[in-house]
Amino acid sequence: MERAHSRAKSRAAKPPQLPANSQAPSSSQNLEIAALSGGPLSRPEPRRQGVPQPRPAAESGPRLESRPIWAEVYLSALAENFHAIRKFVNPPNENRKTPRKILCIVKGNGYGHGGPQVAKALEKAGSDWFGVTCTEEGIAVRQAGVRKPILVLTSFWPGEESRLLEHNLTPVIHRCEQLEELDHAAALFHKRQASFARTGRSGGGRGGRSLDRSRNGKTRESDHGAPRRASFHLKMDTGMNRLGIAPGDIERFARHLAKCKHLELSGVFTHFASSEVLTHTRTGEQTRQQEERFYAAIEQLRKLGIYPGIIHLANSAAIATRPETWADMVRPGAILYGYHPGYDPIERRPEIEALLPLKPVMSLRTRILSIRDVSAGAGVGYNEKFIASRPSRIAVLAAGYGDGIHRSLGNKGTVLVRGVDAPIVGIVSMDVTMIDVTDVPGASIGDVATIYGTDGQNVRPANVIARSIGTVTSDLLCAVSQRVPRFYLQ
Repeated sequence: MERAHSRAKSRAAKPPQLPANSQAPSSSQNLEIAALSGGPLSRPEPRRQGVPQPRPAAESGPRLESRPIWAEVYLSALAENFHAIRKFVNPPNENRKTPRKILCIVKGNGYGHGGPQVAKALEKAGSDWFGVTCTEEGIAVRQAGVRKPILVLTSFWPGEESRLLEHNLTPVIHRCEQLEELDHAAALFHKRQASFARTGRSGGGRGGRSLDRSRNGKTRESDHGAPRRASFHLKMDTGMNRLGIAPGDIERFARHLAKCKHLELSGVFTHFASSEVLTHTRTGEQTRQQEERFYAAIEQLRKLGIYPGIIHLANSAAIATRPETWADMVRPGAILYGYHPGYDPIERRPEIEALLPLKPVMSLRTRILSIRDVSAGAGVGYNEKFIASRPSRIAVLAAGYGDGIHRSLGNKGTVLVRGVDAPIVGIVSMDVTMIDVTDVPGASIGDVATIYGTDGQNVRPANVIARSIGTVTSDLLCAVSQRVPRFYLQ
């Protein structure tokens, strides 16, 4: 028993190895591994410069003490995308006193890449703000050590207000009634913080202090570290008809805000419904109409004596195609992770993507578990949705839709094995997927299969795969589940 335990420890100490056909880091690079779920991982084996290290396919890839499915997240590519975006929205010929700010969207677990981990890397790269969906996501990012402002895009649920303040999160207000709820929580929190400060006890939150942002974006605190006011951003609904205060409700908003002595408006924004559509159609004109309504609302706020703070409108598509919408801050989402939206018309995609080159940040990989010979006419998988038209070699992958292989890819998609596209056959199951490796020379049990991302000189873009099944890139990226361990490569 003791020797078995010793052998187990020895195996666990072996460093993971990346697939031989993947973009592996050199010995001068650092591999930081965060196993969000799955088996334990260890640090990388150094590579000797200039010495080829061929490995059998079955031994390539990381050594996991669990199912062989994993994601490689290249933080260097993430940082390069961030810097490219920041440079793009701050052209040198523009006369601005201060650079335009970047609010990095890390909601949806960072589009499947790991929200806290990518936020930490993006803060190091220079991100000014972060955007999350809810309080829990914001707290997770804070607990990772991120100190920059975090905007909670879908606001708060009643009862969450104090937790927002304790973790220095900036809520969005999208209904006038929320102002009173937030103001009441801010008053109580202020009182509690002041009391703690007088007695020398910590008041919870980050260092016992609650922070807000003044007009210049700097932290504002009253004496003893207690908050002067809790800051928030106002969301305007300019035509998406989803969340936000309608332009017709500006005066009502102003009346509500006037009664809130513990709140400060520090930003106003809207969200575009169709910014990727560049045609001369009703949908193509929607972004311009939304922009006009938004700035009319901003002017109305100013006439009522309300300073709007940071103004932001541009999402990923607007960043790439509509410089008139960049305002004070932009909010990149999918483009941070290496993927442009599906611009319409299609003919303009190459031109737009060439102006803002991006690198895919995540590669999703698995291994072949089993291979069997199937005769012509035999059915494969549930309901025999694939019938072999010839004698075939069918391999089973150790990943299914429960890991992130979209179920719609059955009989439509492909994966990359030994540099060859292998068709996905039959229905994608929860835990396994079948592929046809008849035309993959030497395909063996243990071979690495790349579902999307980079594989040596080959690139399998997630956005192209998404379009092939009628969905969006973020649907694929966010589908990578918690049971898939992520490798973070510098």
